[in-house]
Amino acid sequence: MKAKDLDKKFDDDEDILEYLELARARRVDQEQRRLNVDFPIWMIHSLDKEAKRLGIPRQSLIKMVIAKHIEEARA
Repeated sequence: MKAKDLDKKFDDDEDILEYLELARARRVDQEQRRLNVDFPIWMIHSLDKEAKRLGIPRQSLIKMVIAKHIEEARA
């Protein structure tokens, strides 16, 4: 199938999933690397308390806070 035909199907709200190789799909800049960070105990307790309040894991809270800070710094 040519790209313009696929684009037309997509633009016409047709299902195009059968034409995609999802097993090989990748998100750009979404690969993960492990990073070790040391926090003081009081900060870990505060993070855990807030994570519990939000009902999310500590790691997710840390990612959210850092992402928000980066977005605000860009603005």
